[in-house]
Amino acid sequence: MTKKIKLFDPSIDQSEEKAIIKVLQSKFWASGSGTGNVKIFENKFKKYVGSTDCVAVNSGTSALNLALSLMDIKNKEVIVPSLTFVSTIHAIKLNGGKPIFVDVDEKNLCIDAEQITQSITDKTKVILPVHFGGMPCDLSKIKKICKDYDLTRIEDAAHASGSTYKNQKIGKHSSAVCFSFHPVKNLAMPTGGLISLNGKSSKKFKKILESRRWCGITNRHDSFYDVQEMGWNYYMNEFSAAIGIIQLKKLDKLNIKRKKIAKLYSKKINLEQKMIFDENCSYHLYWIRVKNRNQFRKKMNQIGIETGIHYRPVHTFSMYKTNSHLPVTEKVGNEIVSIPIHPNLSNDQIYKIIDAVNEFS
Repeated sequence: MTKKIKLFDPSIDQSEEKAIIKVLQSKFWASGSGTGNVKIFENKFKKYVGSTDCVAVNSGTSALNLALSLMDIKNKEVIVPSLTFVSTIHAIKLNGGKPIFVDVDEKNLCIDAEQITQSITDKTKVILPVHFGGMPCDLSKIKKICKDYDLTRIEDAAHASGSTYKNQKIGKHSSAVCFSFHPVKNLAMPTGGLISLNGKSSKKFKKILESRRWCGITNRHDSFYDVQEMGWNYYMNEFSAAIGIIQLKKLDKLNIKRKKIAKLYSKKINLEQKMIFDENCSYHLYWIRVKNRNQFRKKMNQIGIETGIHYRPVHTFSMYKTNSHLPVTEKVGNEIVSIPIHPNLSNDQIYKIIDAVNEFS
């Protein structure tokens, strides 16, 4: 029986297995205060992206929620693309803010920086770009807009571990940059996320975030501690951090493999509408657009190739339905398909995918 080609597949070896066994045998599995492997991972990731500080948490969703909690967006507006995972928008809502959806650029499916200014009002507080598929947004234009209108920029980098913009790693450019380390991500963990901090408020923000990720606990000395504000149970566990330390060592090497596959796809797939090739992209996923999506996915599945849809636009969900008219997002939302691009793909599998896409699309 032919082995199914998975859409996502973490790249692991004995290093991760040894790290897990070591944590298991230590019987020190988690610490709300973020010591042990969590602290080591934070420091290594900080060095990797070149940021001022890093705070590790238990998911990308937690990272977004905590980062937005720093900005006091209650009854304020956050400009954001609708083509993203719903947790990006939930984080705005959880913090009392209102998402204002802006269309995406058809070439890269990141927020269209040219359209942002049209949506700015006196209630706008934050611009939240999403590096879709690992493709970096136009941060220079967004930075200028933020400066001109006195707005804060928080990045959703859930797809962008290892991506770069203007020769610097994503994670270096904004006040807060939110990463996800879900098992399908380029840097894979059982569960995990991180907020990368930059600028003059980094140290203050780090202290606040370390408290909020652990139920608001502060001023801890032995068994005494204080709670001065609301917090959550968002801290990262030792197993995830141990795997993350190993995965971080491999990240650039694994991303090079992804880029090689993306380069082949961009050359060999006979579709006009497909993900462009860019050396700065980490290629968490590779998207194509097909008119007959259901039929295409059914045929791909029949020959053992998994595909996905990333994503159904958030403004089309019942909870977030608005009068927003986002023509590119809506068209893309009906046609987009993700095909496998993980580092475990063999050459035979890559060419099988290319041939199948060309035949069925």
